[in-house]
This record gives sequence, C-alpha cells and structure tokens, in this order.
Amino acid sequence: MRLTSFTDYGLRMLMRMASAPGRAHSTAELAEEFGLSRNHLSKIMQRLAKGGIVDTRRGSGGGAVLARKPAQIRLGDIVRLLEQDQPLVECFQPGAQCTLDGRCALKSRLRGAETAFLDHLDQSTLADISLPAIPVDA
Repeated sequence: MRLTSFTDYGLRMLMRMASAPGRAHSTAELAEEFGLSRNHLSKIMQRLAKGGIVDTRRGSGGGAVLARKPAQIRLGDIVRLLEQDQPLVECFQPGAQCTLDGRCALKSRLRGAETAFLDHLDQSTLADISLPAIPVDA
C-alpha cells in the first residue's frame, strides 16, 4: 500500500506536534522545518482540524494544537482521515464501472489487505511515533 504525500506530510506534522502537544505550531514553522510548501500544509491542517485531530487558533500565539493527547490518537484514524478520498484501487470508488465485476477474486483480497493494514495502524498511537523534542536555545 502506498500513502499519498498528503498523508505522509500530515503524519510528519503530527509527529512533530506530538513532541510538544500543548504548544501551538504554525504551518509556516512546520513547512520550514520539513522543507515543504506552506500552502500544501495548510490544506492538510484544515483536514486534520475538520476531522477533530487538531484545533486551530488565529491571531497572536495562534497555530494548531493537538485536540487530544497523543496517546489517544490512533494512527489508523489519521490515515483514514487523510486518505479518505484516495481509494486503494479504482474499483473501490463509488459508482466505479469494472468489466470484471462479479467475476473478480482480487477485489475482496485487496479490501482485506487494506483492512489489515489499517487495523495494524490502529494498534499504535501518535505518542508511539512522536519526534524528539527540539531543544530550546538558552
């Protein structure tokens, strides 16, 4: 299974945020740290906020904070949220037309593999993969 860059970048941001869960993180700061597009990260942050993974604040001292403790955020839930519009294969899309429909033995196996992959991720939380805290210069 291959994850989209959208999910990869989202996981990276959350790994950093989990290292200081009570701190507000700006998209600009995260984009600079990872060498990624601020605009792209903003879209990811919006999806994470809509899905209840992060809370966002505007203004001075604003940014994004984790909505729950890292130990309460399952990796499978993050991947499901960020990959929600990316079916594993074309035939998983709603209304997809397949010339093999009704005769294909592959679809159910792919669905099972996808389920097993996400179930495995559900066994870990964001706390399990948080990045080491960045030292603060004195």
